[in-house]
Amino acid sequence: MFIIRLLPAWSTNKGKRLVKAPKLFLNDTGLACHLAGYDNDGLNNDKTALGHLLENFVVCELYKQQTWSRKRCQLFHFRLATGFEVDLVLEDNAGRLVGIEVKSAATVNAADFKGLRALAEIAGSKFVRGIVLYPGTSVISFTNKFHAIPLENLWMTLPN
Repeated sequence: MFIIRLLPAWSTNKGKRLVKAPKLFLNDTGLACHLAGYDNDGLNNDKTALGHLLENFVVCELYKQQTWSRKRCQLFHFRLATGFEVDLVLEDNAGRLVGIEVKSAATVNAADFKGLRALAEIAGSKFVRGIVLYPGTSVISFTNKFHAIPLENLWMTLPN
């Protein structure tokens, strides 16, 4: 019935202790809210649930966009046994990686990139960019490879 989606773990053959279990997402974030008993007020009062549901929404949105995008990629998640994780890893056919963290907080700081830095260290030269998607309004560059980008940019058309 295509209600759930499994997001596989990204891994490499380097000797790091990676968690390889897939993550489970519901294809309909509205249904996920309903099943969990959340309405608008409930989500405003439970920021942890809001963060998980926002991540669910972004994962499903990127799966949809990947079906029509000119740039083909596979979607994964990344998690180390030490606790570092990245919500989404996009890998193209050449093995280049973009890591995406989804945050529900209106502000972003350098600590929000710790999982992305761990991914960059393991991926080496294959790591292209680390992005924190957040509900703010400004693009913020932390380094030349790490940026915070407003969630609304998921639907913006890039110039040719």
